[in-house]
Order: sequence, then C-alpha cells, then structure tokens
Amino acid sequence: MFSKSRVNEPGNAPSSTEPETPTKAPDSMTTKPTTDYASSTPKAKPPASVLSSDLTVKGNLKTAGDIQIEGTVEGDIRAHLLTVGEGATVRGECMADDVVVNGRIIGRVRGLKVRLTSTARVEGDIIHKTIAIESGAHFEGSVQRQEDPLSSGTGAKPAATAKPGTAASAAPAKS
Repeated sequence: MFSKSRVNEPGNAPSSTEPETPTKAPDSMTTKPTTDYASSTPKAKPPASVLSSDLTVKGNLKTAGDIQIEGTVEGDIRAHLLTVGEGATVRGECMADDVVVNGRIIGRVRGLKVRLTSTARVEGDIIHKTIAIESGAHFEGSVQRQEDPLSSGTGAKPAATAKPGTAASAAPAKS
C-alpha cells in the first residue's frame, strides 16, 4: 500500500530497478533538541477588545492586549495599546504602552507613546516618553516626559505644596 519510492514526487522520473540507497543528511539538518519552544510556535496576536458606543462601563479595565473604547468608561484603564474613539469618553487614568486619543479623556494619561489626534479632548496631565499632538487637539493640563512613564511612581521630584494664603518654600532642609 505505501512504499518508500519517490516515483510519485514531482520531478522524479520512474527509476530502473536500482535499489534506493539512503543518503546522509548534512550536519546542519540533523535534529537537535531545542529548549526555545516560544520561537518554534509563534502565537497569533489576538484582535483588540472593542467597547461599543452604546456601552457604559463603571469600573477599572486591565488587559495585556489591545483595547478600543467607543463608549463611556468611568474608571482606570491599563492596556498594551489603548485607542479612544471619537465619540468615546473616559473618566479616569489611562495607562498603556501606546495611547491614541481621538475622543475625550478626563484624567491622567501615561504612556510610552501618546498621540492626540485633531479630534482629541484631554483634561488632565500627560506623562509620556514620546508624544505627538496634532493641530486641532484640545488639551488642558501639564505634559511631562519620563523614561519610564508606566512605573508606579511619578519619577519626578515632589513639588512644593502650600496652604491657601501662604507661599511655598523650596529652601533645602538643614542637616
């Protein structure tokens, strides 16, 4: 039923009655055990999670993947890639490797790469490694560049605070 003959393979003509002789595979083709299984089976990137325009979420969202917001979120968001759609509103802190804002964010934005498109409306501080703000974007807040904006601490020196009616002092403490 099955044979080891290569007669049916493309490009091989039927051979005479010579017996087949095994050929030795070159050293580069011999099988070697491998311990790197991750590279031998690449994983497909899952599609982005989408929150539709008629959806309102009250609570925090956290994913290692991508998320696209088209509705309203009242809470913090943590993702790999966060896209805020034109009609979307987020009230809370947004943290992601990449943040693309087409809609409205009321709260702090932290990201390695932050992009505010021409339709973006941001009311809050932006902490970033790189930033792009298109003409027409509305932004109220401060912008601060950090090497690692996703770290839990702000990485900045604490600002001097003052009580109402008093002046803040930035004088160093005596030791």
